[in-house]
Parts: sequence; C-alpha cells; structure tokens
Amino acid sequence: MTQDVVTASIRISATPEEVFPYLTDPELLTLWLADWADTTPEPGGRFAINIGDGKVRGTYVLISPPNRIAFTWGLHENTVLPEGSSTVEIYLTADGEETIVDLTHRDLPVGERAQHKEGWDMCLAKLTETAHS
Repeated sequence: MTQDVVTASIRISATPEEVFPYLTDPELLTLWLADWADTTPEPGGRFAINIGDGKVRGTYVLISPPNRIAFTWGLHENTVLPEGSSTVEIYLTADGEETIVDLTHRDLPVGERAQHKEGWDMCLAKLTETAHS
C-alpha cells in the first residue's frame, strides 16, 4: 500500500471474458461483493451496492470489457468517505486459461485504508470461488 492507495491481486481459473460480468452485473456482484446491487455499467452510470448497513454509491468512470473497469466509491451520508470520493480500478489480465485480477483503490482516507484492504482481500477471495470456470 502506498500513501493513499490500497491494492489487492488474485488469480482466477477463468478467462477475463468470464470474469468481467462479475464486475458489472448486479446479480453477479451480490455473489462476491455486496448484499444488494444496482448498476448502470456505462461511463457516468450508477454504481450502487449495499454491504451490510453500508450504502456504497458512485459512478462508473471507465468500462473496457473484458480487461478494465473503474468506478467511484464512497458511503452514503458519510463525511469521512463521502459518495464518489475514492476510485476503484480493476484490471483483468489473461494468463493462459486464467485471469490475474489487479485491484487498486485510490484516495482513501487514512482511517479507511486498513479496513478496505481487509475487505477487498476477503471479497476477491470470494470472487475466486464464485467466478471460476
């Protein structure tokens, strides 16, 4: 982790084309990241998920299937990490029949970094179990 960046990386036994929908489809997002999801996967489109009592809200910044996606991230009615105040970027890199998933979460306040690092590691492990071929 650098000063304001949290990173996480995993390898999944699936192609980027198989993994990418898990980053945009509300039904698939609820299998590894959220309890509820509502998305409009296009630049400027809505990214809204609930994780427990946390209401994460943001917008998609970049959609480049099947290799790259970026969206803003923040908590509804939260002054420490307001809606859309940080950015999550995910790269999917093919490696044979597998995919390397590299996630970078930028602009997190100091007090949020450890919690988000732990959360992303846990969620990506769940994605590995969910999105394998």
